[in-house]
Amino acid sequence: MSIAFLLTTLLVVATPGTGAVYTIAAGLSHGRRASVVAAFGSTLGIVPHLVATITGLAALLHTSTVAYEVVKYLGVGYLLYMAWATLRDKDALVADGDGGAPRSAARVIGSGVLINLLNPKLTMFFVAFLPQFVPQDRPGSLGVMLQLSAVFMGLTFVVFAVYGLCAAAVRDRVLARPRVMTGLRRAFAAGFVGLSARLALA
Repeated sequence: MSIAFLLTTLLVVATPGTGAVYTIAAGLSHGRRASVVAAFGSTLGIVPHLVATITGLAALLHTSTVAYEVVKYLGVGYLLYMAWATLRDKDALVADGDGGAPRSAARVIGSGVLINLLNPKLTMFFVAFLPQFVPQDRPGSLGVMLQLSAVFMGLTFVVFAVYGLCAAAVRDRVLARPRVMTGLRRAFAAGFVGLSARLALA
């Protein structure tokens, strides 16, 4: 495994995107456990893109404008839904022990999976990035791709979990300030809108 692969992967993963924003929001909203679960869900959302790359479905997205646009705008729609839900849910930044009901792990994971599942740019990343580090037309190339993908997913989980845990660490201070909570809710909603716009214009 090359240093170039590790450095590039770390750079891509550490760059704030939909999964990172979602994990940070989960950490601020519901604490450490939720942040780790959200990081796991976002990481799990990578699996379908990996399967698509291996099975050749990614080639369809790469060559079919219609297929790519359908997936892209489904992702845009879901991010806009996340923005609306963040503004609507007035209990989103209420401490679990202070009357706010914690979200189930299944719901947190499901949202994390959908956020990354409906992002065709992730599939394009696998198509353009992974093959550079996989020996072509040689035995074991599939195994190498799976190993590199596992490393990518592992780094994704670790980086996202760190983001979420850092957010959870300042959670009590944030919850003690209602104006800050309102501002954060609006900031996260704006973040989701901005990410949806970036995806739409891709």
